[in-house]
Amino acid sequence: QVQLVESGGGLVQAGGSLRLSCAASGRTFSFHAMGWFRQAPGKEREFVAAIRLNDAVTYYADSVKGRFTISRDSALNTMSVQMNMLKPEATALYYCTAASFPTTDHAYYEAYDHWGQGTQITVSS
Repeated sequence: QVQLVESGGGLVQAGGSLRLSCAASGRTFSFHAMGWFRQAPGKEREFVAAIRLNDAVTYYADSVKGRFTISRDSALNTMSVQMNMLKPEATALYYCTAASFPTTDHAYYEAYDHWGQGTQITVSS
């Protein structure tokens, strides 16, 4: 049993910044990659960003590229995403996810086998 715990969500004004973090708890072990998906009401789950933990290679959705930065944290199996220049369209429930095994498509949800419960981000205009 592994739990992924998100933190850092909340309300922010358009153009502002937030930082989301995710940490594994319980029976922890080294993951191949960790990342973020988001889902707004009435919309399907959308890839946001991911990072390969062994070499820090990053992957971003086109919609957030240049404004979001994902990075490994100093603690084992932890990572964060710095979100700058936030837009109202970013309002969604954000899910931390982790992959136990390598994948060639880090934007595909089925590549991940662990999921957090989600943290809400609301961007007001």
